[in-house]
Amino acid sequence: MKRFFVFVVILCAFTFRTFASHILLPMDDNQKNHLKAYGIAYAALQNNIEVDWLLNYRGGSFIMIYNSAIEKFCKLKGVSYEVVADVQKDNIYSQIADPEINMDVVKLLKAPKIAVYSPKSKLPWDDAVTLVLTYADIPYDVVYDEEVLSGVLPTYDWLHLHHEDFTGQYGKFWAAYGNQKWYRDDVAAQEAMARKFGYNKVSQLKLAVAKKIRDFVAGGGFLFAMCSAADSFDIALAAEGTDICASQFDGDPIADDAQQRLDFSKCFAFENFHIVTNPMQYAISDIDVTQQRTNAGINEKNDLFVLFDFSAKWDWIPTMLTQNHTKIIKGFMGQSTAFNKKFIKSSVIILGENKSIGEARYIHGEYGKGTWSFLGGHDPEDYRHYVGDPKTELELFPTSPGYRLILNNILFPAAKKEKHKT
Repeated sequence: MKRFFVFVVILCAFTFRTFASHILLPMDDNQKNHLKAYGIAYAALQNNIEVDWLLNYRGGSFIMIYNSAIEKFCKLKGVSYEVVADVQKDNIYSQIADPEINMDVVKLLKAPKIAVYSPKSKLPWDDAVTLVLTYADIPYDVVYDEEVLSGVLPTYDWLHLHHEDFTGQYGKFWAAYGNQKWYRDDVAAQEAMARKFGYNKVSQLKLAVAKKIRDFVAGGGFLFAMCSAADSFDIALAAEGTDICASQFDGDPIADDAQQRLDFSKCFAFENFHIVTNPMQYAISDIDVTQQRTNAGINEKNDLFVLFDFSAKWDWIPTMLTQNHTKIIKGFMGQSTAFNKKFIKSSVIILGENKSIGEARYIHGEYGKGTWSFLGGHDPEDYRHYVGDPKTELELFPTSPGYRLILNNILFPAAKKEKHKT
């Protein structure tokens, strides 16, 4: 009798596996590790397993055909998953297909090839994107000025811009850190790179790099930038042919008519902004609202921004980029914390904002055949990340909504909209 009972249990388990043909990674509050779940989806794509991204279904869940290796990987990484039978999967897709329900399905077809634009030298701060890619076990290559100028970008699908100042002003760190060894070493390395490529100034080198990145996007690439990389990229493009750097940064003064010579048509996201010419002021333009929001009483306790609700069936791209288990995200500061809405072009899609103080935190747009996304702030789980602070340990924040926004962008190049037939 006991042997018969064991046989029945084994038979039932085998039968269940036979009909349970898919793995669902829930991305609502039932998920124990949202960040590593993205890594599971990426690993499936690396192994030629198609993944469906269920937009707005349980926080933007992933579903894929059952694979024992993927199941073991979920267990190893501590990612919550559900084994789903065909009939259950069909019910989910029927629910999603209902025209009255704000959900849809996006197919993820391949693992994007990822590059991170980051200096090879060690600077006294970390980058949120590289932290979360490493934590989620998503591979990436590091490229910098030399690689970009040599023409490698078209070999990648997705590019992230590390905390950077494309205007050639070294982040306006001179006033506070000009005597620090790391700052002097960085200036020396940047100047050496400029000379190597025949440029007299670092600003000229960075403009050439920015134009290569612009061409990458125009050709169909996907660009993501955070903190100062976002606004300084646009400012560098607008200032082409104009000296906007004080003598402390390039040895000669700013052009007298620098502001008037800015060409906003060259920018991805911003227009009508004003450059900050004071070398002592820790800002490069009035796009960033860090100082204004501090004066308005915004602090760690009340700093929040809200993700917009988009129509999943019609606006699937912004819907995909805002997938999360919450619509209210904790704010976090950076050299560029948030973007003044009055300087954002009308063609730009605002994905997340603090409407009460007129700032956008998360924006998106198209350029040529490609797209870009800019996210203000430095580290979603370190409210005020100072130079020299230790890196964030993501083991302590496996369900971080702010870091999820970064990873939504990682999978964007893999996506293809396709109506599911029931």
